[in-house]
Amino acid sequence: MTETIIPHWLTKQATLAPNKTAIETVDKNQLTFHELKEKSIRFAYKLAEKGVKPKQRVAILSTNCLDMVIAIHALSYLQAVAVMVNTKLTAREITYQLKVSKAMLLIESETMQMENQIDFKAIYTYEEIWSEKELFVETAKELNLDAPFTMMFTSGTTGNPKAVVHTYGNHWWSAIGSALNLGLDKQDKWLLPLPMFHVGGLSILIRSVIYGMEVYLMEKYNPKHLLQAFTEKDVTIASIVTVMLRDLLEELNGAALPEQVRCLLLGGGAVPAPLLQQVKEHQLPLFQSYGMTETSSQVVTLSEADSLRKIGSSGKALFPAAVRIENPDASGIGEIIVKGPMVFHGYDDQPEATSDSFSDGWFKTGDLGYMDSEGFLFVMERRTDLIISGGENIYPSEIENVLLSIQGVEEVAVVGKQDDKWGQVPAAFIVTSFPLEEASIMEQLERDLAAFKVPKHILFTDALPKTASNKIQRHALANRLK
Repeated sequence: MTETIIPHWLTKQATLAPNKTAIETVDKNQLTFHELKEKSIRFAYKLAEKGVKPKQRVAILSTNCLDMVIAIHALSYLQAVAVMVNTKLTAREITYQLKVSKAMLLIESETMQMENQIDFKAIYTYEEIWSEKELFVETAKELNLDAPFTMMFTSGTTGNPKAVVHTYGNHWWSAIGSALNLGLDKQDKWLLPLPMFHVGGLSILIRSVIYGMEVYLMEKYNPKHLLQAFTEKDVTIASIVTVMLRDLLEELNGAALPEQVRCLLLGGGAVPAPLLQQVKEHQLPLFQSYGMTETSSQVVTLSEADSLRKIGSSGKALFPAAVRIENPDASGIGEIIVKGPMVFHGYDDQPEATSDSFSDGWFKTGDLGYMDSEGFLFVMERRTDLIISGGENIYPSEIENVLLSIQGVEEVAVVGKQDDKWGQVPAAFIVTSFPLEEASIMEQLERDLAAFKVPKHILFTDALPKTASNKIQRHALANRLK
């Protein structure tokens, strides 16, 4: 099969619009596309001095910052793979991902400083990399769209983290699909309040160099900075999750958004009906979307024309993609499956998981939904057991495995409880063989799990409801929380 080669996208954009601002931060730091290219190549030389070569994997553990942007582009100039690590994970979880990803070194932001906790030798801060000598190697002038570019982990239904590998082509087509749906305007400025270790945040960075569009980078999410981005920084588009939408409505306090704001792109799970009603009353330009790590960000999105008419729907598949409902029941609800050039090719070193996830080229999301008579997708449930809390994916089995390791815990089931702020939070139902203190259970959970995965509710029970085949009835437990 013939490879598809394009000019390096940052170099190309630096040639087309060298003096245009590529990125600005809340603290008023700015880089033009030319400056971003030059700094990225310099950082690439310094990484080369550390021994980074094409196809090798370099992990990044960082909060949003200009150095993170530079590091990601630098790795593309070396044709190395950027392994994006979630900063909310525990040292144990990070150590596991570094091992599984076969990362040769880890770059961390100065705010992290976890080298004494992570079981990994080659850890460097941005500052330490910048202080290195430069090894002047040949940097990439072109990109092979079939080559791997990034890797990030997503939890499977068994709770075992799986490494999703994205090619340059996956990111390219994700950006093209978004532009064909949302359109482009020369005045566009995209707010990036999402962490770049998630595909939703990373995809904005890629769109920037493909579109030649300025990004306003929020290094740490702050509701007041969110509103200021619209009122003082001329932001026209923002990618947000439900908790941010709720914060924005509170900050607006009945006022309207500035006229230049044309899109609030919402991801990260379903929106409660009362919140959607507020959106409609305020006439906010909300574009709900559906996507996941495996689809390189959004794969289904509402168009502007339908944003108010079809509130509650995720929209239709982006132009290069296809979506359909597999094995629908009598009400039309079935599994959502997708296909398109933005869909990843497989999990790293997990051929069985990859094979199980695809059928005739279609990726089986495991999510349930239906399509209305006009072909609009409505997502009913994001994977049967999945809990989405503030945009973070949480699989119950991962929490359950930790709980079951505690002496005295006989059975456990974790379900999502509706929460006004986070959308959902995990709640654990526990059957014990002898009385246990909640404090000691929480201590174990906080030690072994990222904070957002720790159950907010512990409920002791005599037995768990089960089906005739001995499967736990999670829906029955969820009903107890209402």
